[in-house]
This record gives sequence, structure tokens and C-alpha cells, in this order.
Amino acid sequence: MMLDFLTYDAKVAVLIAVFYLFYRLVLARETFHRVNRVVLLLTAVISFVLPLCVITMHQTVVLDAAPTVDVGDVQAALADEPAMPTFWQLALPTLFMIGVVATLCRTLFSMARVWQLIRHSEQHRQDDGTVICVTDRQVSPFSWFHYIVLSRQDYIQPDAAVLAHERGHIRLRHSWDVLLVDTLTALQWFNPAMWLLRQDLRAIHEYEADGAVLSQGFNARQYQYLLITKAASIGGYSIANGISHSTLKNRIHMMLHKKSGRSHLLKLLALLPIVGAALALNARTVTDYHYNEPQKKIVKKGKKNTTIKSGPINEIVVIEQTVTPQSQTAETTDGTKDGEHANTKPVEMPNGTKDGEHANTKPVEMPNAMKVKQGERPYDVVEQMPQFPGGPAALMEFLSKNIRYPKEADKNNIQGRVIVTFTVEKDGSVSEAHTVKSVDPLLDAEAMRVINAMPNWIPGRHNGDPVRVKYTVPITFRLKGDAKPALEHIKIGPEHKGKEVELVIDGKIVETETLNSINPADIESMHVEKAKDGHPKDRIILKTKNKK
Repeated sequence: MMLDFLTYDAKVAVLIAVFYLFYRLVLARETFHRVNRVVLLLTAVISFVLPLCVITMHQTVVLDAAPTVDVGDVQAALADEPAMPTFWQLALPTLFMIGVVATLCRTLFSMARVWQLIRHSEQHRQDDGTVICVTDRQVSPFSWFHYIVLSRQDYIQPDAAVLAHERGHIRLRHSWDVLLVDTLTALQWFNPAMWLLRQDLRAIHEYEADGAVLSQGFNARQYQYLLITKAASIGGYSIANGISHSTLKNRIHMMLHKKSGRSHLLKLLALLPIVGAALALNARTVTDYHYNEPQKKIVKKGKKNTTIKSGPINEIVVIEQTVTPQSQTAETTDGTKDGEHANTKPVEMPNGTKDGEHANTKPVEMPNAMKVKQGERPYDVVEQMPQFPGGPAALMEFLSKNIRYPKEADKNNIQGRVIVTFTVEKDGSVSEAHTVKSVDPLLDAEAMRVINAMPNWIPGRHNGDPVRVKYTVPITFRLKGDAKPALEHIKIGPEHKGKEVELVIDGKIVETETLNSINPADIESMHVEKAKDGHPKDRIILKTKNKK
């Protein structure tokens, strides 16, 4: 039985390899991300179904007489002992099961890690059904079903593009794709084509999520720079979708790639010969034998005399049966005949509806007291975040001009970073300000004073309407003479907090500002090189086409 399943699984492996080769040669470079996603999912599923679809063709052979069997030979064959299984008949099933269990354990372990992280995180439920999970661990943003996991730093300083990316994963239900393909991969752990298919499906997920971000009006170049700064983030979870999950160069290339014409969808017709060939190779022919023996007559009773031939051997003769009064249809006590149902008319229900209909099908109007009031609770993230008049630069200018360093703090050499959270109301006013990271009561009080003195903001909007939104502003107090010189190396992302990362372009270490002068289309390759003896810092190494 196990060897039969291995034979079936080998057929599945061949089909997956053929379908995946078709995808790589014909569809991989097209921008039909939704179509490519469906093709890969169907490749994984149909490859398991086609070997079970056996087309049976019957062939009839007429013989003069039935074959005879020597009873002695049959008894001798039954007396033989069954052959002992060979080494490979035992080893192959054992090796296969070890691989299946190991792959499933890997998937389950990754799911358990994600679930454990979500359970122990600070959860903020959003109006769109998603839940933002804030953790103190250094993690790159990722999503799992309707959960979005962010580090504390990413939550305090939210990036709308990051959240739009993860919401794209959730809206498109990418987690279900990952769960399905990872489960099927356990049965095809030995097949390289299955692992490549799994990897390409993840890449398509990222292409779709990137498209969801750009469709909301985000600047493409700024979003591409965001992807670059996330490139050196720490490893994520294999079962989840993350913003830095796929190959960066391919994602930037796909954003810059010209959209494919609809005529290119005709390439999908090439799948039909592949499916037809698979069904033809799996078809079988069954031979039906008929023998030229004397026909047998079978006598049955019926309403009239007739003769019915059943195949080349049998003949059925029907003799008319006399109808007796007892055999006639009996009248039931309720007036219906035998074989009919009484009370077949619709029953009138007490409320005026008939049986089979539903009463009270109109929607029930809820009392006004039970309706949920919208807008009372401030949003964490909205489609259009609130903005200080004049933008972030004007906000920094306002803070620098209005902050007065407390004399007592200056005297005692007290400095640090105070983080203040407040709510921007629908009319742009600031309310509910409080510190989420305290340094000293003197600095905290000064930070609160400046925040409460701010002019009205441009309010945030969700679905086109002004809403209350939480906002966080970090204020750094640093004494003169203690300021540190500008770093020669950039710092990439919150996950590298306190850790310097070198940016190397075409073999030269450059400053952060150089990144803004590079066109993403000119990036030929990019990779992250971890710290080692030659250089103690992680490096993001870019190679450009013009090498200038």
C-alpha cells in the first residue's frame, strides 16, 4: 500500500516540475501577479489531483468458449509463501515518512513561534478588523492572517507605507496560500520544483502587497528607499508575510517594469496540452470478454407478453400478469390513494406565512441606544495621517525655537529623549498629551509644555472624514558641547538600534545622503554582508550599472 502511494507521489512530483517549468518560461516575467498567483496555486493542487483522474476505455473481445483452469495449478500457486520485501521496499517508505514529519514539524514550529509572539504582545484592535500587535522584540514588520506585528519603535513612529503593505497581505489572504503550499510541500519535500514554487509564490505575494501600497498614492521612489533601509532587517518567520521577505532587486524591478498587455494572457492556453498529455498518459484500457455460449431464458411476470435480450447470452421472457382486485390501488382513510401524500398543501402559519417561508425576513432596526458611536476612540493609524502645518520640517523648527532647557536640568547635566503621545482632534487641536518615555520630571514638564503650545494641526482623515488620531513625537534634550559628530555610517531601521551599518556603493563607503541621489532603476545588485573579522559592522553593498 505504501509503495503505491510513493508511486502516486512520484507522478505528482513530475507534474509539479512540468507545470513549474511552464511558469518560469512563459509567465514569470509578466506583471499579471494575480494570474501568476492562481497558476502557482493550481499547479500545486492540480498536480495532486491529476494522477487520481484515470480515464478508462473499454474494449470488447468475443470468445467462442470460456477458458479452462487447471485446479492443480491454482492450488500450487496458493500454497506458495509470500516473498519477503526487499531493502528498498522498507527503506524508501521510512525515508519518505521521516522527511514528511520533519517538514511538518518545521512548519508547526514556525506557526507556534508566531502565535507565541502574538499572544505576549500588546494588541490594538483596528476598525478594519486587523489587530496591531506591538512587541518589545527586534522584529521586522510582518502579518499573519489578521494580525500585524510591529516592534515598539515601529509603533511609536508608524510608517503608513509599512502598514499599507501588511494590510495588503491581509486583504488578499496570503496567509491561506502559505498554509496550503507549506502543507503540500511536506508531501513533496524531496522535490526541488516544489520548494522553488513555494519561493516564487512568496515573491508574488510581495509584488501584490507592493502594488497595494503604490495604488494608494504613495511615492514610488520613497517607498523603494524604504525597502532598501529594511534590507538588513533580522530574519523573520517562514510562515508569515513580511515587508522585507522577498528579493529586493526583483521587487524594485517589478515596480519599474512595464505593465504586460492583456494579449499575453493567451499564453495560458499552453496549459491545455500539458493537462491533456497528463490525462492521456494516465489513461487505461479495460478489456471486456464475451463468450459465444447458448443463450439462457429467464421468465418474469409483467403487464404484457414481450421478449427482452440482455447481452449476447441471456434472454428475458416477460409473461402478462393478471390484475387482481387485491393488487389495485387502495383508498386510504383520508381520501388519498396509496402512493400519494396527504396534507400536501402549504400549511398556513399563525403569523400569516406559509410552510417553507421565513417570517420576519425584514431587517430588524436596532434601538438608537444600541448603535455604536463612531469616532469616540482615537485611531492609531489612518489613511491620511495628521500633519503639522508646513510639514515635518516646520514641526522640527517649532520645537527647536520654543523649547527652553530647564536651568536645573542644565545645572545637573540632565539630558535624554522624552517621547510624548497626544491626540489630534477632528478640528486639529491637540489633547490628551502624556509621556510614554520619561527621562526626568524637569524635561518631561518642558516637553509637555511645548506640545500643548502647538498650533492646530491638519487633522487626519479616514474614508474621507476627519477623525481623532494618536500621534507620537520624540523630543531630544542635549546639552551644548556634548553633541556627537555626525556618523560616517548610516543606521538602518529600528531593528539595528544602537548598531552601525555601513553603506557601500560600488566598493566605496558613502554617507546616508548619497542614497537619495541613486535611481532605483540603476541598481544592478544588492546584498547584505554580516559583520566578520575584516570589518566589525554589517554592510549593505550596492552595485550600480554606471558605477559612478
